[in-house]
Amino acid sequence: MEKRPSKDEYYLNIAKAVAQRGTCLRRRYGAVIVKEDQIISTGYVGSPRGAKNCIDIGFCPRQKMNMPKGFGYELCRSVHAEMNAVINAARAGVSVLGGKLYLYGEDLENNNKIVDTGVCVLCKRVLINAGITEVVIKLPEGYRKEKASDWINDVDAEIKV
Repeated sequence: MEKRPSKDEYYLNIAKAVAQRGTCLRRRYGAVIVKEDQIISTGYVGSPRGAKNCIDIGFCPRQKMNMPKGFGYELCRSVHAEMNAVINAARAGVSVLGGKLYLYGEDLENNNKIVDTGVCVLCKRVLINAGITEVVIKLPEGYRKEKASDWINDVDAEIKV
C-alpha cells in the first residue's frame, strides 16, 4: 500500500507544480501560501504582468553580465515566487497574516536538481512584514522548516550601518 503524503509533503508537491510556470532560465521556484489548511495564494518566478520574461527574450540579463547567483537582483527581470504569492493574495484581497509558505526550487542549469537554499533577504523582509509565520522549504531529501521570527537577526546582520 502506498504511503499517504504528510500535509507538508502535499503542499510542497503543489509548490513544485506551481514552479513549472516559472519563466527564469536559471532556476524555477514555486510558492504556496496556506492558512488554516487551505491554499490562499500561489506564486512563481516571473516578470511583472505584461513585461517580457527571460524565456521570451531568450537570455538572462544577469547571466549575460556574469553575475554570480545571489547578487544583482535589481538587474533581474523577475519577481521571486515568495513575493508573487504575497502579491497575488493582495490582488485578491486575501490576508496572509498567520499563514505558512511552502517553497520548492530547482536548478535548470543542473538537471533540474532541487535547490537546497533558503529564502533571500529581500523575500524575508516581505514575508516578515506580510505576517507569514513559517516557511517550509523542499530539500533534496525531505524538507526544512524556518520560523519567520528567526529571520529578524538575519535582516539585522545583512543591513550594517
